[in-house]
Amino acid sequence: MGKKETAQEQEDLKAKEELKNEAEETVAEKSDEPKEASAKEVSEEEKLKEELKAAEDKYLRLYSEFENFRKRTQKEKADLISSSKGDTFKLILPILDDFDRALKSMNEADDVKSLKEGVDLIHSKMLSSLKNNGLKEMEVLEQEFDAELHEAITNIPAPSDDLKGKVVDVVEKGYKLNDKIIRFPKVVVGN
Repeated sequence: MGKKETAQEQEDLKAKEELKNEAEETVAEKSDEPKEASAKEVSEEEKLKEELKAAEDKYLRLYSEFENFRKRTQKEKADLISSSKGDTFKLILPILDDFDRALKSMNEADDVKSLKEGVDLIHSKMLSSLKNNGLKEMEVLEQEFDAELHEAITNIPAPSDDLKGKVVDVVEKGYKLNDKIIRFPKVVVGN
């Protein structure tokens, strides 16, 4: 079957062959015993050989099924990662289109107030799209500093005693995706 035998299996086969030869010699020496005993031993040996073949066949089938399962799982995982990237871009593309329209309007418009309103609308549209997909902004201002949740950029003297050891300013916002931090906030801590 193309399967290599281990040393133990080879020894077992040799031992079986020796037992078989001894049994055949014993049967040949005792001519008064019926030949049915020899046929019975041979049929048991053939039965064991068939069982061994069946077990090897079953092992090969199970191994093949496992390999197919492993390959299928890897392919599904790669497809899932690829499709999630596509979903992310599908979420962002309409917002990119809005930015393109805003840039075009900036070159043509003289009214700064309407441009500001347009950019604010795009910003709020992007935030709501991201929030709908599980993104949350971390509120850390004036909270107790925690090295596991915040990344301290610098320490400054606290403006008041109640802000000592707390976050005084946020340099870069932090975000969670489905309650898992994906970007730690960079903060200034009062001392």
